[in-house]
Formats: sequence, C-alpha cells, structure tokens
Amino acid sequence: MQQERWIADRAMLQQLMQKHPEWTQQELANRVGRSLGWVKKWVKRLREASPKDAHVLLGKPFGRKTPYPQTDPVIEARILAIRDTPPENLKRTPGPRAILYYLPRDPQLQSHPETLPRSTRTIWKILQKNDRITHEKRRKRKPGEQRGMLEEIQMDLKDISTVEVSTTGKQQHAVEAFNFMDAGTSILLDAQVQEDFHAQTTLQAIIHFLERDGLPPKITFDRDPRFVGAATGRDFPSPLVRFLLCLGIEPNVCPPHRPDKNAFVERYHRAYNQECIQVHCPHTLEQAQEVTEAFVIHYNTERPHQALSCQNQPPRVAFPQLPNLPSLPQLVDPDIWLSSVHGKHFIRTVRQNGTVRIAEGSYSIDLDGIGQYVDLCVDAHQQVFVIRQKSRVLKQAPIKGLRHTLLLCQARFATEEPICYP
Repeated sequence: MQQERWIADRAMLQQLMQKHPEWTQQELANRVGRSLGWVKKWVKRLREASPKDAHVLLGKPFGRKTPYPQTDPVIEARILAIRDTPPENLKRTPGPRAILYYLPRDPQLQSHPETLPRSTRTIWKILQKNDRITHEKRRKRKPGEQRGMLEEIQMDLKDISTVEVSTTGKQQHAVEAFNFMDAGTSILLDAQVQEDFHAQTTLQAIIHFLERDGLPPKITFDRDPRFVGAATGRDFPSPLVRFLLCLGIEPNVCPPHRPDKNAFVERYHRAYNQECIQVHCPHTLEQAQEVTEAFVIHYNTERPHQALSCQNQPPRVAFPQLPNLPSLPQLVDPDIWLSSVHGKHFIRTVRQNGTVRIAEGSYSIDLDGIGQYVDLCVDAHQQVFVIRQKSRVLKQAPIKGLRHTLLLCQARFATEEPICYP
C-alpha cells in the first residue's frame, strides 16, 4: 500500500507539472501534500526522464546493483591462520578486532597487491563462514566515562592460584600480584608479586609505586580489609586512606559488590589469569615473578588492546609518552587528613570495659553505659572527638594518634613501617 501511494503522488506531480508549468515548487508541494524537499527531488527526476517513460514513477530499485567484492583467498587464508595460531606471543584466541590489528603486520601480506579488509564485520563473516566463530547475541554495554592520562590509578590484588603453598606456610593467597593500572590509557604501571601482603606490606608497596611513578590525583581500590581496615572500623578512614589524604591524593573506595567501579584493573586480572597464570601455571614465587614480568611487557607493548582509548593498539604504542606526576614529598603533615572528616558522626557501642574503639584508639566513656550507643563527632579544628549520648554531651576526647608536627615521608622496606604512617 505504501509503494502504491508513492507512485500515485509521483503521477499527480507529473500531471501538475504538465498542466501548470508556471507553479512554483512550493505550490506543487502544497497540492500534492508532500515536503518541499521531496518535490525538488522528483521534479528534477521527472524533467530528466522522457515524458513517455513510465518506469520513472516506480522509483529506483532497492539494494546493491553490483555484488559485494570478495576477499582474496590468500588474505582469507592468513586470517584463518592468525585465528588458529595467534602471533606475537598472544596467549588467547584473537577476535575480529585483534585480527584486524595483526593483518598489516603479517610478513606474508607485506607485499600483497590486494587491499586488506578494514572492517571487523568482514573478518567476522570470514570466521563464521569457515566455522571459526558462531553467531551469538552480544550484550550492548554503555561506554564508561573517559579519563585523562594518569588522572586515575586503579589498584587491586590478584591471587596467583597455581601457587598452593608459600615458603611462609600460607595455604590461601600464597602468592599475590599487586597491580596498578592507569584508567586513562590502560597501561599497567606496576605489578609487584609477593607472598606476604598484609596491611603493612601493602602500604609499603603503594609507597614504592608512588616513589617511582609520582602522585596521581586519584587512586581507586575496593574494600579489601588491607585497604579499608577491619569490618568494625570501615566507616572511619583507614591508615591507607589517611596516608593518601596527607599526600593530596583522592582515595576512591568502591562500594560493596561493585567491581565495575574498578573495571580497568579487574579486566586486566581476567587477561592476566587466562593468558599468563593458566598458561604457564607457576608453582613458586620466583616462577610467578618471572612470568608476570614477561606478561607485563607483552601486555603493554605487543598485545592489541580494545579499550576506546587504545584504538586496537598496545597501550604503550597508543601512548608512548606519559605526563610527569608530582614526586613524593620529603615532608608531609600527618594530621592534614583530619579536615576531610570534620563534622562527621561515628556511632559506637560502649564495650564491657566502659570504652569505645574507633580506628586505632580506645576512649573511656562510663561503665553505666555498657551496651549503649554513643555518637563521636569529629572537631578537626580542636582535634577532638565530641562524644554525645542522644543530645547530651558526655565529654571531649583528644583524637589519638596525631603527630602535631611535620614528618619525613619515606618507606622503610626492611622491617620498619613508613615514617608518615598516620
């Protein structure tokens, strides 16, 4: 019915043009009931066609008039070879985007006269035709917010599960890799493999990273107890959070059960596990360090990355130069973090000994209040907790652990803790 209506409108326009050659195109559009653009297009076609040619009223045929060009058999064979035997130490089956990256680099196609495919759809059709890929409905994902270079560093610990027992006797998480990923470029900046990651050594590893790479504006991490402290104190800034605030770095703690908020380093962990750990299966700390070091080089300089920022290139190829970040200062105010919690309230229960515990300090309340809730409000100006029960002020207690002086900021990697550890 729609096609018949179109033909009728074109015929009416042709008759009006013959009967009223003095009419303007706007007058023809008003009479036919079509837009001015439609009338302009068909007035031109009807004038160019012969008056006896009725086929012009039918419009142009739909679809291509010429067949799609076919891919050269040599190129198709190389596409399948790249799919079956991944080049350049790639430890996974390359998809259409990765194959599109490797095709111009293939030695057998360097002097080939035919034009190489430029579309992933062409690669996908060749793989499907040769039973290398099956059609599956892919979930559409909303692209995340783009970050600038070194604007946000995401960090996380990854268990190297193939190492079952460490030299220290640990049965779980015997060896872990502490990874630091730039969210703006997808460059893996650092990977430290150790078998003794706890709250103290984790902080030392972060200081080691900051000494080498500088201070980024923001660091994102999940709610690992080594980052945010014990469950009873997670509403109060942990030593790591306080340390970052002292350095002017924004600590971005992910909400519970939201790995998508730390997506860049989590995606690296998937590639690291599938293409390195499960391929080489290291059984000792030394083997894990060796394969991790090699994979970091491969990941940054050889493996095509399909993040929007990398444009199907290895991260270090897409971003050969990175800006310089501020260096770790020699002196730091270890109490400056207090301003970030000024006026905040922390609810605690009075324990059996008549005290409440917050962060690393205990504060005496009253034995008569055992089991009752009290409110500790931070007064950063006076550096005290204002302790209330309901609306009654019980006392003001100086906040414990403050240094009240500038301190040197450097790491002691042997046995001592960092000097500016808040």
